[in-house]
Parts: sequence; structure tokens; C-alpha cells
Amino acid sequence: MNPLQPVRSPATAAPASYLVGQDGDGHWVAVATGGRAGGIFRSRQDAIRYACVESGCRPDDVRLAVDPIPFRLV
Repeated sequence: MNPLQPVRSPATAAPASYLVGQDGDGHWVAVATGGRAGGIFRSRQDAIRYACVESGCRPDDVRLAVDPIPFRLV
């Protein structure tokens, strides 16, 4: 190993995609595919902003739900 070469960090996993919509109680939620991340928000705009930042604002990684999204805090 050459001491002048930068050390490369291992590749990280791609950010998750998010689904944004309302839960059964009318709260705005953003949920990652797989359900491992998400939250409840004051407004649709706040939920979309969170999902965009968390997904890296990649095209097609934030979708809006038509039906209520089942959401449960664990």
C-alpha cells in the first residue's frame, strides 16, 4: 500500500425509497420501503421533504400513496 494513496471506504448501500401519504387517522407519514425508517409529519410538504432528503432526492424514489398507509411506531 502506498502511503500517499487515499484510503477508500467500503461502498455504502443505496438510500431507501419512500412512500408518502396519510395513515388511517389522517396523519401525514413517510415510510421507507421495507418499513425500517419513517415518521409522522405536520404536513404533506414536511413528509415529502423528509423522504426526499433521506432518499438522496433521486428520481422516482419518493412516491405519493392514494390509499391510507398503515403506520405503527415500534
